[in-house]
Amino acid sequence: MPAQDILASQTGRRQGAHPRPAMRNDLDIEGRPSETRVVVAMSGGVDSSVTAALLADAGYDVVGITLQLYDHGAATHRKGACCAGRDIHDARAVAARIGIPHYVLDYENRFKEAVIDRFAESYVSGETPVPCVECNQSIKFRDLLQTARELGAKFLATGHYVASRALPDGSRALFRAREVERDQSYFLFATTREQLEHLRFPLGDRTKAETRELARRFELSVADKQDSQDICFVPTGHYADIIERLRPGAAGPGDVVDLDGRVLGRHDGIIHFTVGQRRGLGIATGSPLYVVRLEAAARRVVVGPREALRTSRIRLREVNWLGDGTVEQAMARHPEICVKVRSTRPPQPAWLRAGATGLEVELIAGEDGVSPGQACAFYDAAEGQARVLGGGVIAGTIAAAQAVRAGAADTAMAAAR
Repeated sequence: MPAQDILASQTGRRQGAHPRPAMRNDLDIEGRPSETRVVVAMSGGVDSSVTAALLADAGYDVVGITLQLYDHGAATHRKGACCAGRDIHDARAVAARIGIPHYVLDYENRFKEAVIDRFAESYVSGETPVPCVECNQSIKFRDLLQTARELGAKFLATGHYVASRALPDGSRALFRAREVERDQSYFLFATTREQLEHLRFPLGDRTKAETRELARRFELSVADKQDSQDICFVPTGHYADIIERLRPGAAGPGDVVDLDGRVLGRHDGIIHFTVGQRRGLGIATGSPLYVVRLEAAARRVVVGPREALRTSRIRLREVNWLGDGTVEQAMARHPEICVKVRSTRPPQPAWLRAGATGLEVELIAGEDGVSPGQACAFYDAAEGQARVLGGGVIAGTIAAAQAVRAGAADTAMAAAR
């Protein structure tokens, strides 16, 4: 349904009796709640449902929108699926319970182009992409935010576990969630400053247990619903199946080689491997071997000992800077920051620096199994509700031994000047 049709048919919130848990803050929204329209992205899960319920209970003019993102036929009944048929049904039921209008928008084509196709291209090229980053940036915080504005909404609210707060100068900044285990800031590093002005995250300072308790107090049917898991458009959980369907021939065979290029065996497609993988290599040796890198053009899987996985320097592309000043100023300062290279790993100290091809991150303690395509999120501290300073997509890595040699070369060049 086009935005203008939704706006024309919006007749206000239905009245329904339900408990009234107090909101923890006013979300920094100026003006009377009843005169402030907020669109809530409702995925059908407990988090976005509670977000909608909290805002409606506080008196805001709430409109719930659910995005149909992909052909959900195969995933409709799969536990842990997101944006599938059951989720749409659940979102509609929640909207009816709390008395807000609810609409389903067909975003399948734009989701395929912006997220699924990019995921496939990245995977075929030997990378390990994070499609949730692209979905948040391109679909939710760009396309859906634009739709919210067309509806006359001042803000778009989501159920992400991340915090957004105003700075002394009036601008907004992103911070990690209160509950570390639920923090989703790794997937939101690409959010722009301009988008932050129009986004709100009511759950950033709550725990998951508190959210579920609120869902019960609001008597929402999704209070105990299982969280979404894995990548939403991969119903089986097997990425290679999707890649083979989208990119026929991408699973061509090739060689498994060691660090010196010696052939150790054959494989049936690099799409079946990821950096750091140990099992399923199909070769037998006297010591454990791991996938060190994937050479897509040559269809080669390069393996080596665990120590070969150690990375000290990361090259980035598509960098988004949310810290003070510009990213160029930050690189000139060569500051120490903290970075996450995987969603499940804690932030670790690193230096931000200018490299030969752009921004680089030097990991002070090194990291194992870093793969091109992954996200690298920046923070101003390793613990607590640290501020998100931005991040980028990993374009390449430099092994620990190489980084030492590169660092020595940099020192020598500096001394020669």
